[in-house]
Amino acid sequence: MAAKPTKNRSAIASCDWPIEQLPGLSQEEQSQLQNCGISTTRMLLKQGNSPAARLALANKLQVHLQYVNKWLALADLARVPRVGTQYCGLLLHAGIGSVAQLAEVPTHRLHQQIMRLQVATMQRRDLCPAIELVQQWSQEAKIVLSAEC
Repeated sequence: MAAKPTKNRSAIASCDWPIEQLPGLSQEEQSQLQNCGISTTRMLLKQGNSPAARLALANKLQVHLQYVNKWLALADLARVPRVGTQYCGLLLHAGIGSVAQLAEVPTHRLHQQIMRLQVATMQRRDLCPAIELVQQWSQEAKIVLSAEC
């Protein structure tokens, strides 16, 4: 079961999700990862913690390195509790590839990027998350990063 974010703002724990909840992974890719002992996003991040480890994982799975990098970016973003597996794909498509980048990008600029993406791909402004939610993502990203130190 997925980790639940805590209510205490100062003690936000990074989330760990079942690998099958990562968006864009086919059944075959999920099975391949699980056969390599990777059943959660945290395990994926651990196994891909360096460029050499990512390349080794791509070779082991017999997939292009860009797929492993994409999965790692999604798993990294999913660590932010209010982003999770629900919004990590949206953020990646909007040009955010890591928790560190999410913590740094100005909230209004990110919200505009997401709005442009929603309008361009779905012609729907109403699907864009509220600016307040984007602000919460940024705040939580900073907390998750500070907890790593």
